[in-house]
Amino acid sequence: MVPTSYFIILSAILFVLGAFAFFVKRDLITQFLCIEVMLSAANLAFIAFAKSASSLDGQIIVIFIITVAAAEAAVGLAIILLVYRQKKTIKSEDMNLMKG
Repeated sequence: MVPTSYFIILSAILFVLGAFAFFVKRDLITQFLCIEVMLSAANLAFIAFAKSASSLDGQIIVIFIITVAAAEAAVGLAIILLVYRQKKTIKSEDMNLMKG
């Protein structure tokens, strides 16, 4: 059986890589995918802790996170599509939509 610490280390590595790529990449879709990687890393940690504690609480939280991630994917991609239609680019440094 694989120790829980291996899963936690893998989860931390995935989260750090997702956060690093989010700040380095300037494409909105790539940043969006990095957020999904970070959510998956959190899910892996919750599952690992739930397995080590022999509890279903972590697995229930993961189901909620997956639901939120699915809603975020739908809304996020719709927003990216609308931004692309208006600005003809999906580079985050070209975005100034918040300026009045």
